[in-house]
Amino acid sequence: MIPVSEALREQIRSLPKKPGVYQYFDKEGKILYVGKATSLKSRVSSYFTSIDKHTSKTRVLVSKIVSLKVIIADSPYDALLLENTLIKRYQPRYNVMLRDDKTYPWICIKNERFPRVFYTRNLIKDGSEYFGPYSSMRTMHAILNFISKVYKLRNCKFNLSQENIDNKKFRVCLEYHVENCKAPCVGYQEEQDYNRGIKDIRRILKGNISDVIKDLKASMREDAENLNFELAQQTKEQIDVLTNYQLRSTVVSSTINNVDVFSIISDDKYGYINFMKIVNGCVIQAHTVEVKKKMDEPDYQLLESVIPEIRDRFNSQSKEILTSTKLELELPEIKFLVPQRGDKVKLIEMSLRNVKYFMRDRQSKQEKTDPDRRKNRILGQLRTDLRMKEMPVHIECFDNSNLQGTNPVAACVVFKDAKPAKKDYRHFNIKTVVGPDDFASMEEVVFRRYKRLLDENQPLPQLVIIDGGKGQLSSAVKSLQQLNLMGKITIVGIAKKLEEIFFPGDSFPIYIDKRSESLKLIQHLRNEAHRFGITHHRNKRSKNTIKSGLIDIPGVGPKTVDKLLRKFKSVKRIKEINQEQLAEVIGQKLAKVLKDGLSK
Repeated sequence: MIPVSEALREQIRSLPKKPGVYQYFDKEGKILYVGKATSLKSRVSSYFTSIDKHTSKTRVLVSKIVSLKVIIADSPYDALLLENTLIKRYQPRYNVMLRDDKTYPWICIKNERFPRVFYTRNLIKDGSEYFGPYSSMRTMHAILNFISKVYKLRNCKFNLSQENIDNKKFRVCLEYHVENCKAPCVGYQEEQDYNRGIKDIRRILKGNISDVIKDLKASMREDAENLNFELAQQTKEQIDVLTNYQLRSTVVSSTINNVDVFSIISDDKYGYINFMKIVNGCVIQAHTVEVKKKMDEPDYQLLESVIPEIRDRFNSQSKEILTSTKLELELPEIKFLVPQRGDKVKLIEMSLRNVKYFMRDRQSKQEKTDPDRRKNRILGQLRTDLRMKEMPVHIECFDNSNLQGTNPVAACVVFKDAKPAKKDYRHFNIKTVVGPDDFASMEEVVFRRYKRLLDENQPLPQLVIIDGGKGQLSSAVKSLQQLNLMGKITIVGIAKKLEEIFFPGDSFPIYIDKRSESLKLIQHLRNEAHRFGITHHRNKRSKNTIKSGLIDIPGVGPKTVDKLLRKFKSVKRIKEINQEQLAEVIGQKLAKVLKDGLSK
C-alpha cells in the first residue's frame, strides 16, 4: 500500500462501485489526471495498491496525489464522454492528448435558396449542412472541383429570393458565359432542377456515388424515350464524370457498407493511430494522429482514449468499428471487431500500412533535427524490454563457429550507440577446448574477452548478448562469475528458433514484439556476430586446406610452407615458378623435393 493521508484513504474507502470520472490533484490544487471507470472504487483503489505492477511514471503520478474528486455517471459511456470533455478543458499533465490542434475544413451546403457549396473552417448553427472534416485540403478541393464541373452551381452571395428574381435585380455574370453556372439569378434555371443537383451532391458527400449514378441512368433513359436527346447527352456526360471519379476512389470491398477502421503502432514515447472511414466499400476519409504517452500506456488504452474524440471530430455515425487490437471500450449500439479473415482484415492491413508510413516519416523528420533521437528511442526501448537499470550504449555479442569440430573459432561484435563499432570487433581461435563443444568454447572466449578488458582497464559493456539458448548462456555466466562481473553487466541469450530471450537462472524466456526496434537491434547484433565468425572460420579453413596440400609432400614441414606462402602468396604461384627461384627461399635440396612432390 502506497503511503497516503488518512483523509484520502477514507475517501477511497467510501467511493461507490458505480461508473464515473475521477480527478487527481496535487498539493497546489492543480489537476494531475482525469480518468474514467466502470467501478470508481475498484479503479481508484488500484492506483494505491500493488505498487510493483505500476510503471515508473504511474508511481510518480501517485506520489504527487494529495486529493481526488469523483463525478458519478449514469453509464460507462456517459463517463467516457465526461472524461473527454474534462481532458479537453483542463489538459492534465498525465493524460494522453492528441498532438494536432488544427481546425480542419468542412464542405458546407448553405441553408438558403439555391444553396451554395463551399469549404469553411467555421461551423455556424444556421441550419446549414456540413460534411467532413477533411484532413487533406487537396482531397477537399478535388471534391469541390468535381462538384462544380458536374453540377454548375452558383458561387455568388446574392439573395436569390423569388421577389428579387422577378424584379430582375440581377444580371448574368461571366460564370454563366463560361458555362460554370446556369444563372438561377435571372430565372434561367428552375429551383427544382437546382435542388435535384444539391440532392445528388449530398449523397456524393456521404459516399453514395453508386446510388446517384443509378438515378442518373434512369433519368437518361427516360429523356431518351421522350426524344430529349440533348438532355440525355448532358446526363450521360455527368454519369461518365461520376464513374471516373468513383474509379479513382479507393475501393476496398463491395461487400462492406459503413464502418470505421482504427489501427495503432507505437514506440517508447508515442502512439500513432490511423482512422479510415468506409462508406459503400470506399475509403472516403483517412487521418493519422500522433499521441504522446504520459504513463507508458499500452496500445489498447491509447486507442480507447482517442476513438471517441476522432469519431466526434469527423462526425462519424458508423455502427461498426474495426480495430487492430482488442479493446475494453464499450459504446452504445456500436459493435467492436478485431477481424481475423476476409475483406475486413485487408482494411486493417491497409490502415496499418498507412500508420507505419506516417510513423517512419515523422521519425525520419525528427531524426534530421535531432540525430540522437533514434538512438535514444531504440536503446530506451531495449532497456525497458530487458528490464535494465541503465541505457545499453555499449553492447557486445558472441557467436561460436566450427565445422564438425574442426577449426573452432568465435566472434565478438561491438555496437556503440546502436551502431556497429567495427574497429572493436574481435576474433578468437579456441585454445583450450578439443572437439565440438560450444558450451566450453563460449565459456573460454567470454572469460578471455573480459579478463583482457579488466587487465587493460578498458570500459565494460552494459549488455552482453550470447547467440544461443540456456546452455551457452550458462557457460558465459560462469566466466562472468569467475571475474566477479555478474550484477555489473546485463547478460542474455537469444535462441534462433522463436527469437526467445533468456535471462540467467530463469527457465522461461521472454518474447519481445516482433515489430519492436529493440528486437531488430538484437537480431542485427546476432546476425553480425554470425557473419563475422563465419567469415573468419572460412578464411582459417581455407588457409589450413592450402597448407595441407603442401605439407602432404614428404620432407616439407609447416615452417617451410609458411615461408613459401609469405613469399609467393599461393600454391598456384609456387607451382608456376622454377626450382632456382624456390631454392633462393628454402634451399636447393628442399626446392628439388618440393618440385618433385608437386609434379606427382
